[in-house]
Amino acid sequence: MVAIYTVWYNFIKMHKTLKMTPAMAAGVSQTLWSMDDLCEKMDAVAPKPGKRGPYKGKSNVAEV
Repeated sequence: MVAIYTVWYNFIKMHKTLKMTPAMAAGVSQTLWSMDDLCEKMDAVAPKPGKRGPYKGKSNVAEV
């Protein structure tokens, strides 16, 4: 959660005193990002879900 907030603060949020994002002021980014850009970058590095295995029910459960 902290990493997402840090990216939002530095790349997406426009600051009144800077009139740009901190990343743009530091020369790290040339454009203003949107939340869609952030989601696309997160999806690009996320592991793809694989096929689920068979269901294994509870076994050896002692009944009282």
